[in-house]
Amino acid sequence: MDRESFSPTFETTPNKFLGAGADDIIIKDYQNAQYYGEISVGTPPQNVAVVFDTGSSNLWVPNKKPFLSKHAIYENKKSSTYVKNGTEFKIQYGSGPVSGEYSRDTVAIGDYSVANYLFAEVDDTSGLGIGYRLGHFDGILGLAWGGISVDGVPTPLEALVASGQLDDEVFAFSLGDDADGELVIGGVDDSKYEGDFSYVPLSQKSYWEVTLDGLAVGASGNMTTAVKAIVDSGTSLLAGPTAEVKKIAEQIGAKSVLGKEYTIDCDAKADDIVFTLGGKDYALALKDYVIEDAGQCLFGMMGIDIPAPNGPLWILGDVFMRKYYVKFDIKGEQIGIATAKSSKADVGYATA
Repeated sequence: MDRESFSPTFETTPNKFLGAGADDIIIKDYQNAQYYGEISVGTPPQNVAVVFDTGSSNLWVPNKKPFLSKHAIYENKKSSTYVKNGTEFKIQYGSGPVSGEYSRDTVAIGDYSVANYLFAEVDDTSGLGIGYRLGHFDGILGLAWGGISVDGVPTPLEALVASGQLDDEVFAFSLGDDADGELVIGGVDDSKYEGDFSYVPLSQKSYWEVTLDGLAVGASGNMTTAVKAIVDSGTSLLAGPTAEVKKIAEQIGAKSVLGKEYTIDCDAKADDIVFTLGGKDYALALKDYVIEDAGQCLFGMMGIDIPAPNGPLWILGDVFMRKYYVKFDIKGEQIGIATAKSSKADVGYATA
């Protein structure tokens, strides 16, 4: 099944990211464009860095390195708990396809371990291009629902829930702003957010999809016809229908670059972008939706046209999740949103 994602430039794989807490995983941040942490596969454990992706539902890890890459790989011959499956695996991301074959082995996520789990060993990542070859992450671990699992394979979340190990059937992200963040499985970290959670029920169990009540820029009134949004940790930016993104960019004074990205004056003044979910407004100020790199400022929104029946929809990616601490409630079939405690000082952007 197709899934849309933003693919920035990547570099080398880190070594060790498991946190000291029983169910906490350190999420490393590369230029506010990639967020990744570590799992292990096999016996003895082989560590690989993965994107914990709420916009897909399968786990894959590479079993060979692209040319001149430094990726960590999984070698089944080194694992005493490997069980051959051999069925072909293919998945299509917005940034390209990967393929390989299914295998079974022990998978450890934080301090949780699932035996004989069906995942994919990928031997062809060429579809992801140079961004993956030079990237920080090795594989992808999907945290969405079974409705979008390729080949109907039980998802990592389904396996964890079925194992009975979770104290609470939830997980929660704190994404760093040029700093380490954290994924908590089986609970939340009260030190990472302020105030109380506001809950929004899922509109369907595929992606983490909710009803979108509206999108405004300052006092513009509603600027979208879409009525659906997904919260997607595997997408770096905000994303929505191309024509609507163009209008929003014009509203804040951003300029198109080759029709794909938008830049904005780093000294600009612009209104908040406000998403309304569950009757509550979630505002992103200029400092939240602008990404500065080497003196240039990128507008953190891009156009993606997803056809019916899945679309049109808005993708609330890492730009949203840096500002808001999101609790993904499996049992309650809802998301909880609270204001994240900032991991970076205010850099002085002004508002209009």
